[in-house]
Amino acid sequence: MVDGTSNTGLVASARQLMLRDEVARRLVHASGTTLPLLYVLGLATWVQVALLFALGAVAAIALEVIRLYVGLEWTIYDHLTREYEQDNLAGYALYFISSAGVALAFAFESALGVRPEIAVPAILMLTIGDPISGLLGSGELKRAKDPLVLGVMFGVCTALALPFVPPVVAIFGGVAATVADGVKPVVFTYVIDDNLTIPPAAAAAMAVAVELVPLF
Repeated sequence: MVDGTSNTGLVASARQLMLRDEVARRLVHASGTTLPLLYVLGLATWVQVALLFALGAVAAIALEVIRLYVGLEWTIYDHLTREYEQDNLAGYALYFISSAGVALAFAFESALGVRPEIAVPAILMLTIGDPISGLLGSGELKRAKDPLVLGVMFGVCTALALPFVPPVVAIFGGVAATVADGVKPVVFTYVIDDNLTIPPAAAAAMAVAVELVPLF
């Protein structure tokens, strides 16, 4: 028979393990910041950064196909994926897909008339803002987050955009990223992960705001 003290110890150990895995996931999440920083620091062109994101997306999709349909039993998946990702695309793949899409959309400035300065903060809102929001929240996939967490997400995302775009544009991006982070739409019973929605939502909002800024 296991006494109450033993049960308490087991629960505490399980919670510590979950917290450790959650922190590890968020650190890996934040590591994606290095790619846009290559552009910010002048170490790579935005086209090169976009191609790196695209390569990451292709690699992630390939790994997910193998994991889901062939079988890929890597221990790292036990620590870096959640239970609800066991039978669906994992968050890291959605992360690369959305970031690559935004990066490529803003890679050809002369052709599309848009600026990498919009794509950089949009991706940073995912690589930095989302991990902070996730650690403050429960780490679970829920339909909506607490107001305090949403407030922090908005503040962080707006601050991330301010070095790149005018304040009004940064606010548009911060609002869009916060909505994408805080509200999870459901399509055919599948909850849309914010790894997929934050960068495109923020980038689209800022792109629209750039056109509206002269009106303010």
